[in-house]
Amino acid sequence: MWDAAIAGFSLSLGLILAIGAQNAFVLRQGLKRAHVFEVALTCALSDAVLIAAGVAGFATLADIMPGLLPWFRWGGAVFLVAYGARSFWAAWRGGEALESAGNGGPSLLATLATCLALTWLNPHVYLDTVALLGSISTRYAPHEVAFGAGATLASFTFFFTLAYGARLLAPVFARPAAWRVLDLGIGVVMWIIAAGLVAGG
Repeated sequence: MWDAAIAGFSLSLGLILAIGAQNAFVLRQGLKRAHVFEVALTCALSDAVLIAAGVAGFATLADIMPGLLPWFRWGGAVFLVAYGARSFWAAWRGGEALESAGNGGPSLLATLATCLALTWLNPHVYLDTVALLGSISTRYAPHEVAFGAGATLASFTFFFTLAYGARLLAPVFARPAAWRVLDLGIGVVMWIIAAGLVAGG
């Protein structure tokens, strides 16, 4: 059972370590100290739901309803292009990103809506959590639940560490140039991922 839990933790952590749209958003919220707990919790709970779906046997969803995948791919691409454009605009304009945490900026509802869109409109999250983790969990029968618990713990550990650990970088981002670079980087990441989705990656 412990082997299954450790395997689930390790694999899940490896899948989410790469910088992506969701991680970039969590990092930025952590740096701004805006709705940090809520954003980290939303990302972790979303992963938990998807991992549970995969472990429970829904890894065959793509085979049952293949018509859903193009909708997720194109919807996610459109959203990422728009969000990337907003990041480029913020980098060009500058200034507002330097507002201290919680002073102005998007409301909690708007922030969580963006967070949920970055999570649930990304087809890769379904491949990683539902399909990949779901299928690999079958190798650890009858301890699939332990595998899923380990994978879920990895998500909670990663997102809360990223969100709150970002504060350590606060002195660096006290400079306007650092925020511009971050926004540029986020925009590039968003558009690269969007291009990959359009190309069918």
